[in-house]
Amino acid sequence: MKLKQISVFLENKKGRLKKAINVLSQANINIRALSIADTSEFGILRLIVPDPEQAKQVLEENKFVVKVNEVIGVEVPDEPGGLDSILDFLHDADLNVEYIYAFVEKKSDKAIVVIRTENIEEGLKALKKGNADVLSSEEVYNL
Repeated sequence: MKLKQISVFLENKKGRLKKAINVLSQANINIRALSIADTSEFGILRLIVPDPEQAKQVLEENKFVVKVNEVIGVEVPDEPGGLDSILDFLHDADLNVEYIYAFVEKKSDKAIVVIRTENIEEGLKALKKGNADVLSSEEVYNL
């Protein structure tokens, strides 16, 4: 299953990250996972939230540039080698991983990995072929 991820483009200056997070907080939007990558001039804040369309709307209303992308959520054993086996499936299918980030779910001995591949459909196919525990959007949004 595919997840919707919000990508927020932030100027790399004091207060912009805080403002984006505050906008979501004021709209009562819970953040399930996040990652931020930066350069000297800007950053990309990537978020998994229960209602991506609402988050996009409130951020845009507050003058943020927002894009919604599709990513894959995969459950992996929270132990050494857990991620390696998942990456094997994608490598064997000759798929490039554009980026990846993870979070640990409190009620489980598994970690959740968010993966963006160059081709989402092929990525899903490769992971399912390898019997990876691909999560639905509802499973991730409701953690």
